Order: sequence, then structure tokens, then C-alpha cells
Amino acid sequence: MNQTVPNYAKSCYVYHDKRPYPAIVRSYTAEDFQQLIAIQAAAFPAPYPEELWWNTEQLHQHITRFPQGALCVEIDGKLAGSMTGLIVKFDESHPQHTWEQMTDHGYIRNHNPHGDTLYVADLCVHPDYRQWGLGKLLMQSMYEVTAALGLTRLLGAGRMPGYHQVADHCSPEQYVERITSGELYDPVISFLMRCGRTPLTVIADYLDDEESLNYAVLMEWRNPLPPAEY
Repeated sequence: MNQTVPNYAKSCYVYHDKRPYPAIVRSYTAEDFQQLIAIQAAAFPAPYPEELWWNTEQLHQHITRFPQGALCVEIDGKLAGSMTGLIVKFDESHPQHTWEQMTDHGYIRNHNPHGDTLYVADLCVHPDYRQWGLGKLLMQSMYEVTAALGLTRLLGAGRMPGYHQVADHCSPEQYVERITSGELYDPVISFLMRCGRTPLTVIADYLDDEESLNYAVLMEWRNPLPPAEY
């Protein structure tokens, strides 16, 4: 029931050092492009390759094809982070894929308004605003988009940067099991679990990522309010 909805916009407060700050989560626009690219540059400095930051053509595709899935967060009027997604038709029997395949190399020209799954392409917070809870705020906002559109799930693959530390005696699947049991902590997978995401399966060769040895964990948030059938 993927009906058309207005661009996303909400106001709230976030806390940092026990002080509340006004925040706005909204769909980003062309006027935000340079700030969004600057946030990526700050969050992913060298030696991270500059060509992997968002570019203006990718951002233009995001706001043209799926503005409800192109979200940013402002703190006191300053852009502090963003999250981008697209709708896909997901085949649960064939979960293996790469980031490039699922996101069309970040251009989301494969966005399918008639799909059943909101797929997360990117989540990025400026280093100055880490530990402010903005990643969780953006994730919760994207859950709201998923529910508003009557989609089955939000899905995305999280990198597992702690894996290289234990890879000599632990398979990727065992690593995830040790995280979910509380034996190990991973800065990305554990964060996504705190946001309400559930690990489904390990994906090999998802993205070039030395720390994760190119593995990622496919993680789901299932819409608890599926659309009513009439």
C-alpha cells in the first residue's frame, strides 16, 4: 500500500551533557548537498577514498526518486547527519548481495515504489555530534517512514569492524552469535541492535572493508503494524 506521503519533517529534542537541544529531522534538499558532502568528508577522512563520499548527482537522485528516504538532522539549525534509503523488492530466499547491487552504486535508480522493503544505503553523523543519539534518532525516523508506507520491513547490512580482531579463531557467523549473546561488543552491530534491528544472516564480499574482512550482517526491523487488508 505504498501511497504517496509528504516529505518527512519532525521537531524534537536531543540531549547532550544533560542539556536539551532542539532538533529537526527532515527530507534533505538540493540546498543541503554541500553540507552533506562535508559531513561525509569529516566522518570518513583519508585514507578513506574521496570518491566514495556522496556526490551531487547521487544526492539529486535521492531527493528526486525517494525524498521520504533522504533524511537529515539539524541541531540548532546546523546539519549534523543524514540517512538515505530506497525501496526494493526483497527476496528472502536469496539474501546475498553487495552494497553496489542493492543501491545502484549509491544512485538508487533501482528504487521501486511498489517494493516491500526500505533498504538503508547510508547512515552518517558528523564526528562533532557523535554520542548525541543522532544515529538512533535517524534510524527511528526511517522506521516511521517504513510504517507510514506500509512496508514489510527496514533492511540494511551493517559492517562488523571488530571482526578482524578475532577472525583467526572465529567465523563471521560465530562472531555474530557472540555479539547477540553479549560475549562480544561490536561498535556497529551492537549499535544497530540497540536501535531495534535484528541480525538475519552474514553476507560475504558486501563492501570493501578491511576491518570487517569485507563481511557484513544483514539486519532487519520488521514493521509491527502491517497494512490492514480490506
